[in-house]
Amino acid sequence: MDGALESLRRDFAGLRSGRASPALIEPVRVEAYGGEVPLTQVGSIAVPEARMLTVQVWDRSLVGAVERAIRDSGLGLNPSADGQTVRVPIPQLTEERRNELARTAAKYAENAKIAVRGVRRDGMDQTKTLEKKSEISQDDVKIWSEAIQKLTDQYVKRIDDMLAEKEREIKQV
Repeated sequence: MDGALESLRRDFAGLRSGRASPALIEPVRVEAYGGEVPLTQVGSIAVPEARMLTVQVWDRSLVGAVERAIRDSGLGLNPSADGQTVRVPIPQLTEERRNELARTAAKYAENAKIAVRGVRRDGMDQTKTLEKKSEISQDDVKIWSEAIQKLTDQYVKRIDDMLAEKEREIKQV
């Protein structure tokens, strides 16, 4: 269940909320060295100001590939090269784009809830298996099932809280 929360944190970090964050472009993959590599393996990402990201590309021959990869990433960003540095201005979000990001955040949260419920199902299956093998009593199954459900409810609430916080951040103008 912790893994589902951590995955959701990473997904939310990649959602643009109008502020520059290195996590926004970290997942971008660059065509380099005969394959696709993560952006973080060809340069370092920095946030020099609130609405600007910069990528200091280590290999001068990859500046164009980095610029192209960011432009084609579907993030709505328009990078520009300046020597070995690629500047990525973060534009203001439109109301339509904010609503779209909020829907995407909700999808990420629902996927995390599905993962948590999958863990719950596995835990319930294990308790039933132990009962069939006569390793635990029916009373223990009931106690464990209630504990598993309580834990699941706590994680679902944490996911809902994270979603509400992210939606507030996205909707903030």
